[in-house]
Amino acid sequence: MPAPPANAGLGVAAMSYIAVDYLRHLSPVWHSRLQPALWSLLALAAVVRVPSYRHWSAEFRSAIPFIASMFFMLAALLYEMISVRSVTAVLGLDWHLNTPPLPDTGQWLLLALNEKLPSPIVEILRARIIGLHHYLMLFMMLAFSVLFDSVKAPGLGLGARYMFTMAVGRLLRAITFASTILPSARPWCAGSRFRVPGYPHRWAQKYYVPYATDHDAISRVIKVDTAYVDIGKPVGDYQPNWGSMSFLIDFMRPTVSEGPSWYSLLKKAGGGCNDLLYSGHMLVAVLTAMAWTEAYGGFSSALVWLLVMHSAQREIRERHHYTVDCIVAIYVGILLWKMTGFIWSREATSSNRRLNKFEKIQSRLIQASKDSDIDEVRELLKEFELSSEESKNQIGIKYARLFRSATIVFALTIVVLAFTLTSDG
Repeated sequence: MPAPPANAGLGVAAMSYIAVDYLRHLSPVWHSRLQPALWSLLALAAVVRVPSYRHWSAEFRSAIPFIASMFFMLAALLYEMISVRSVTAVLGLDWHLNTPPLPDTGQWLLLALNEKLPSPIVEILRARIIGLHHYLMLFMMLAFSVLFDSVKAPGLGLGARYMFTMAVGRLLRAITFASTILPSARPWCAGSRFRVPGYPHRWAQKYYVPYATDHDAISRVIKVDTAYVDIGKPVGDYQPNWGSMSFLIDFMRPTVSEGPSWYSLLKKAGGGCNDLLYSGHMLVAVLTAMAWTEAYGGFSSALVWLLVMHSAQREIRERHHYTVDCIVAIYVGILLWKMTGFIWSREATSSNRRLNKFEKIQSRLIQASKDSDIDEVRELLKEFELSSEESKNQIGIKYARLFRSATIVFALTIVVLAFTLTSDG
């Protein structure tokens, strides 16, 4: 963990945001008054700091990685969205309604603690203090704090690392939960969220159903390693005309009531039921905590990790996930963040670039020192300083202003959209 920051304003602002937003549960009237006031104050403070920001050249260098990471993340989310519906649709609604949840010792432990702990502590553990949208907003606040020199520039570099790591984590998550389908800890979930057929897909009819419960059939299929049961003609599915996107029909299993458009079906996609191992919510929480710890540190990072632990036990307590889903998400998130330091790092970038420039003149500097040529030493050091200044001023003033304006407008638009779309929690 980095040393505690000299500027503690970011930590105060972040915890104020969490506290004010929690007022929606305690006092909706005060929440409706304080939340707009807080966000207006933060936005005004950011805009005021823009003219004095000194790292636009670093932001410019990070623009392309930022945009590339954003498109990569969107592609990963699209793949995950298709996979979320697929793992529920392939077995049919009847399987989900009739398959009991897996035994989870984490759930047992929390129920036992409810009996042992004082009731105020239990109520705190049950409280919906923080959600997915809070972690996303906390990261936005972290990235914007480069304007106040609370976090090392460039903010776009930090954002690129966050989105790239998120995209890799989402891809790994989709591959993992699609590999082995686990029953939801909420058996009614699939029936309330999806309109897929009640019977299994033809693949499951042939390769899963005949060998699902019969011990002799399971033993024989292991021995012969062939799907030997003749199921006859499988029950077919509705086949809409999706044109070039018709390959998605087998994965998404649309029904007549959902309409003929594959795009409208994707737009309806929300949280899943069997996208369990590992938890996507916990991945977001852990990546936010890792970014906060590395970029800012201090006491507030410990509070963010406490909120992550609170979120984990709530995911288990409310049976959105099994305990293993949350545990795996925590260590996967930590490991993935550690592996993507090449995109942005608190210790790297500018100091490394200066080191590379120094290495280029190192041999000449050593030779000049051996020759006691003080004038040559001065010239080399002057050359080093000039090259550093040139790299800072490599963007033309005209393009720098244009980039500055576009970046601020884009960033504020994203924040306003995120605030508006997640204001209801």
